[in-house]
Amino acid sequence: IWKTLNSWFWWENIWMPINCTWEHFVDRDGLVFPKPHQLYATIPYAFILLIIRFFSERYVAIPLAKALGIKNVRRVKPQPNPVLESYFRECSKHPSQSEIQGLAKKCNCTVRLVEKWFRRRRNLEIPTVLRKFQEAFWRFSFYLASSIAGFIFLYDKPWFYDIWQTWVGYPFQTLLPSQYWYYMAEISFYWSLLFTLGIDNKRKASGLCLLATFFIIFLFSPSQDFLAHVVHHLAAIGLMSGSWCGNYVRLGTLVMFVHDTADFWLEAAKMFNYAHWEKTCNMLFIIFAIAFFITRIILFPFWILRATLYQPTYYSTTPVIAYFLFNGQLLVLQGLHLYWGYLIFKILRRFIFLK
Repeated sequence: IWKTLNSWFWWENIWMPINCTWEHFVDRDGLVFPKPHQLYATIPYAFILLIIRFFSERYVAIPLAKALGIKNVRRVKPQPNPVLESYFRECSKHPSQSEIQGLAKKCNCTVRLVEKWFRRRRNLEIPTVLRKFQEAFWRFSFYLASSIAGFIFLYDKPWFYDIWQTWVGYPFQTLLPSQYWYYMAEISFYWSLLFTLGIDNKRKASGLCLLATFFIIFLFSPSQDFLAHVVHHLAAIGLMSGSWCGNYVRLGTLVMFVHDTADFWLEAAKMFNYAHWEKTCNMLFIIFAIAFFITRIILFPFWILRATLYQPTYYSTTPVIAYFLFNGQLLVLQGLHLYWGYLIFKILRRFIFLK
């Protein structure tokens, strides 16, 4: 069964143009091609990033937070109570007054003590400002570094200025060392984000949602921020991994660069928001919003999607299956852009008109 599924998955008609086989992607004559098995390295690289994150949050983010006036608030833990703990986890974190009275009788204590216990227990679920600052600092550091590295890798490439160059010579385009490390870093980062979704801020739900529920979740349940991030990370990993296997590396690096250039502004705004530097936070958020709408709402659909949906028809009259798979994932990401763009617009509207 495994061999059959594997042969179906790597069927040439899925990944590459007609009359091309995997034998054509053997390194030769100075040409180096991306190889699917190289993606296995992103898992250990992800754990390396987690180690870097641990030390950067502990030895850089914490001193920086203290310099900005953020203090580490220690919350009081409630007294151990198996009955109340079981009710808190399995039934409700906000019991009604009648439920509190019933729990008080069951535990042989006063109603006030039960209310106090639930209040303290709920407070433990809320991440501290310092913890939020640490996470924002890590994301800011990576997005800033990847944006700078992406610009250095791309600024002298012809396809950075002329999107048509992404298809010149395809599929026999050589893999550059800078493209290899750019891909490895990005995929590893999103793996690391998936590994820590359960402990990061506002990631209290568990499990993975299917891409088929995408529009229901985002169009009708905007509060499901955890599920939005799960879909975003999985779509990003799937898109980058698929583009690596199909040697769509030139377009892939452009997609990654367009995504990263706005994100570090948001994380910087979060850090200053936690430090109560309101004017700096507002200015950074406005810069982020401008960068977001330029890169995600304008450049991505009218530059990247145009190159993936429209331009391939000039090079092949029979699109391969990967054409529909990759463009489907890109459209999923664009749907996420519109969802988050709507939320950003609401915040800007409140900021401008309601001060």
